[in-house]
Amino acid sequence: MTLPLFGLGTFRLKDQVVIDSLSMALELGYRAIDTAQIYGNEAEVGQAIAASGVARDQLYLTSKIWTDNLGADRLIPSLKESLHKLRTDHLDLTLIHWPSPKGAVPVAEFMGALLEARAQGLTREIGVSNFTIDLLRQAIAVTGPGQIATNQVELHPYLQNRRLVEFMQTQQVAVTSYMTLGYGKVLQDPLIQEIATQHNATPAQVTLAWAMQLGYAVIPSSTRRDNLAGNLKAVGLRLDDADMARIATLDSGLRLTDPAGLAPQWD
Repeated sequence: MTLPLFGLGTFRLKDQVVIDSLSMALELGYRAIDTAQIYGNEAEVGQAIAASGVARDQLYLTSKIWTDNLGADRLIPSLKESLHKLRTDHLDLTLIHWPSPKGAVPVAEFMGALLEARAQGLTREIGVSNFTIDLLRQAIAVTGPGQIATNQVELHPYLQNRRLVEFMQTQQVAVTSYMTLGYGKVLQDPLIQEIATQHNATPAQVTLAWAMQLGYAVIPSSTRRDNLAGNLKAVGLRLDDADMARIATLDSGLRLTDPAGLAPQWD
């Protein structure tokens, strides 16, 4: 399996809203879907997929294990619950959503359980989310090199996370960028708007194309069909070297997701 560069995120989308969003996305041609146990929408995601008529083997389905389920006695049972809600017998990618708060569950324990889940055929690939360089080192020590498909992290033009990205690239861990549009803040940036005008594109398309050209996977979400269709067009947008260099100058270290009690000490 190869991690798709473009997919649909479902964070903050619930009930009929996520069903409608996903149904429209699948009609438009989206085939990678990202959800999580804590999103509270796995059942609705499963419902929308079942109703779409798109074959399971045409989809790349990702979910994430919540921190309450990191213990070796909880991880696999919770994953099976997720599979039941999603109406599938396996995930394509299962991530650890956040490292265990204050190290309550050792990295070796939950990564070992994740390896066992893969061995049981419950997931094809494994990965992590919100992991620092140190935490990634610990995880790789458990799994061995080349086994962690991705680390999903906040990454956008205002937070380019270069130290972490460089380390991940040395370890063959793919980058998945969440919040690529920076809660919409990036779309108001004059430089992004200028580049968008030059390419007859939208600021969202420019920002998503920037991330994908760097080799990062993106998982934007929307509840509007025109935005879903517009975001998908980012796959075909090509920025030139000057555009990429200009966007690189926007990095300011602005972190938008830093939940107290949950976030690790960032790099």
